Amino acid sequence: MAIATPLTDEELERYARHIVLPEIGGSGQQKLKRARVLVIGAGGLGAPVLEYLAAAGVGTLGIVDDDTVSLSNLQRQVIHGTDSIGMAKGESARQSIARINPNVAVELHDFRMAAENAAALVRAYDIVVDGSDNFETRYAAADACAAEKKPLVHAAVGRFDGSLTVLKPFETGADGQPNPSYRDLFPEAPPAGLVPSCAEAGVLGALTGVIGMLQAMEAIKLITGIGEPLVGRLLLYDALAARFDTIRYKSHRP
Repeated sequence: MAIATPLTDEELERYARHIVLPEIGGSGQQKLKRARVLVIGAGGLGAPVLEYLAAAGVGTLGIVDDDTVSLSNLQRQVIHGTDSIGMAKGESARQSIARINPNVAVELHDFRMAAENAAALVRAYDIVVDGSDNFETRYAAADACAAEKKPLVHAAVGRFDGSLTVLKPFETGADGQPNPSYRDLFPEAPPAGLVPSCAEAGVLGALTGVIGMLQAMEAIKLITGIGEPLVGRLLLYDALAARFDTIRYKSHRP
């Protein structure tokens, strides 16, 4: 994390509801200000992640997205507006973040994350939040984060259901065993066409907000060192039943 300057009077007032929390306080807010978080995708999941991390005072947000805003995005990708249609999603998100919190620096990466560029990209950040919508990007991000020893907050959504976990396979758990990796959870991608995309199957817009905000919460916990991150646990959300379930999973490595 970069060296942060002291919080200004404006920042002290802006983050007052954080600073009064004993678990965060001034030192935790300084950690947020120093943090560099890479968000993969400025879409349904990335939109609330970026908004809430910006509002929380994360000092630098990197955005990986090579897409442009379309009308059909606006039902769930709340960081964009009608006047953003046709604009690059990264630039649209940057403008929204500036309105939310001008103290946040935004770094744009207007290309798709892939196996050949992922390591160099995640190396420049402290934490990665994955809001991608395809297995190729998810594996590239997970493998790079594991190799570069960067925590990864992973989530996925479809129709009315979502899932969330935190990956730190480069560390061991309280039992002395290695933490599980993304490949322990999903050893290989499902056959092409088995899992329909959101464009094919649909997705409830508010669902992406629920899961994206949970991702932002996990990232804040990781940055400030509070609470128990979802390491080795997969949180499942059924929006229609208003139900959360948690599944524990383990590493298959010796």
